[in-house]
This record gives sequence, structure tokens and C-alpha cells, in this order.
Amino acid sequence: MRFYGAPMPAPNPRRVRIFAAEKSISLPEIPLDLRERDHKSADHLKRNSLGQVPVLELDDGTTITETVSICRYLDAVYQDPPMFGRTPVEIGVIDMWIRRIEIQLAEPTRMFWRHAHPATATLVEQHVVFGESNRLTLSRAMDWFDREISDGRSFITGNTYTMPDIAALTMIDFATLIGLDPIAGRKSVAAWHERVSSRPSATA
Repeated sequence: MRFYGAPMPAPNPRRVRIFAAEKSISLPEIPLDLRERDHKSADHLKRNSLGQVPVLELDDGTTITETVSICRYLDAVYQDPPMFGRTPVEIGVIDMWIRRIEIQLAEPTRMFWRHAHPATATLVEQHVVFGESNRLTLSRAMDWFDREISDGRSFITGNTYTMPDIAALTMIDFATLIGLDPIAGRKSVAAWHERVSSRPSATA
């Protein structure tokens, strides 16, 4: 089993590293240099035709891409602790929250990064006005997120750390890094972020 990823600040490979650390899975990483466009090389395009990271390559040659899909596979193989839920209710709630985070938090962050950040200006055709509009979109989403977790729960889906916590942590940290301000003034988010950032896996 080989894991093709990239170092910080890339949020998607970090998701898998955190997930593996939570489960004590040894997952040696083959890092690709995104600045050198290693992920667009002919060799990597054979692993993932979209030219993206991360990629998990199994011993039989099967490749799994997309962070949640990789983590679902690892969760099925290494079942303890379960990060996608045990009961039908837990599974449904966790899946709901993963989807919410991807749409409400991750999408405006990605659109700002793609269309308004100077680091991507030479890589893609930017629409800066649209990109900048995602500051407000994310701010509103973070206000909603702050209200949703203001009931005293320890983690997003309750008192157990699960995949939605990893998804949100990596995206909020990336949003902060690229110049957005997802935490400021949001007490519940700040408290949650402090809890999840203090876990040893957060440094993965």
C-alpha cells in the first residue's frame, strides 16, 4: 500500500494523515511537489487521471482517490476506532456532516483560493470579483457552523471525534492560512478548534 500526498499546506493529504494517525495506521507517504507540478506528471496521471492528490495505491494496483473515499476504505480495513459511525443513525449523521462541511465550508474556501489568491494567479484563469465574494459566503457559513455546535457538544457530531472533525479542521486551517478569517469572534468554533488541534493527530 502506497500513499501519494503532499506536505502542508495541502489540506487533502493532511486529512488522510490525520485519519491514519487517529487509527494508528502506518501509512508511509510518497510526497509530490505541487509547486513543481509533480501531480501533473505522466506517471501520476496514470494513478489519478485528474492529476490530484492524495492517491492510495493498493498492493494489487487498485488506486483510490478523493480523501473521504480513501478514509472510508481505511475505516473498513482498520475498524477500530470507527470514524464513520457504528449504528445507522451515527452513519447517517456523520455522512450528513461531511457533506455539509464540503458544501458550506470547503467550497467557498476553494473558490477564494482558486479565483482570488495570488498564489494561483499564474495557474488558472481567475475571476477575482467572484473569488473575493467568497469571503462573505464563508463568513456566513462559519456563523451558521458556530450556532450549530453551540450546544456544548465536544465534537461536531457529539462526544466522539469522527471524520467530520477532520474534514472541518483541515479546511478551516487552510482557510486561515490563505488569508480568510473563519474562527475570529466565533466562540463555539474557537473552543472546538482548540480541542481538535490539541490532539496529537493534528500535527500529521
